[in-house]
Amino acid sequence: MAGTLQLTFPPTDLNSRDLDITWVSPASLYRVSRYNTGEPHFGRTGDCRFDDAQPDVTRRFGTCYFGFNLTVAFAESVLHNLEPDANGFSVPLTEVSSRYALSFKASRKEATLKLAKLYGTALLRLGGNGELSGTPNYTLPQAWAAALVAHPARIDGFIYMSRRINDSLAVVLFERDPAKRLGIRMDQDVPLHHHPDYLATEKDLGVTLT
Repeated sequence: MAGTLQLTFPPTDLNSRDLDITWVSPASLYRVSRYNTGEPHFGRTGDCRFDDAQPDVTRRFGTCYFGFNLTVAFAESVLHNLEPDANGFSVPLTEVSSRYALSFKASRKEATLKLAKLYGTALLRLGGNGELSGTPNYTLPQAWAAALVAHPARIDGFIYMSRRINDSLAVVLFERDPAKRLGIRMDQDVPLHHHPDYLATEKDLGVTLT
């Protein structure tokens, strides 16, 4: 059989399909940010992969992106639009010195995040594929995100395969209403280059500061 099926818009009956749900502790999430206040920050620009891009900005849901380790959080933020040369990634020093490594905790006792699995067999059963996190055209991923926000399971977000490190998982959280915060708040902020995992991340990704 020639060719393979391409990613399409989410199925019209998605709301009637069961999602593969898992519960995740906020303490398992990492984020790299230029800010150490107002985090986790839920953006509504419509510019990122799983953002809400509907024209009426006041009606958009917010999104916030995380990794399950510092390497993924670093690769998906600092290296987001960089491509490696023969020796790895050349990164301006200011791109590291201006950022913080953030950790999180539950904002109320024993709060966990209700996340859908959007990778592996769970994604396949919903009619998706790896293009969800790989395509440079965000139209389809944004449509999938909007459909999942509207799903009756009322998930807090979903887990997907990192585009930059395709054997590792990343997370997007949704904020439907700024007045109804998710059960997550920032725990600690550390200058990125002072984080205990930073040197290992730098070495693993072949980063040279310039």
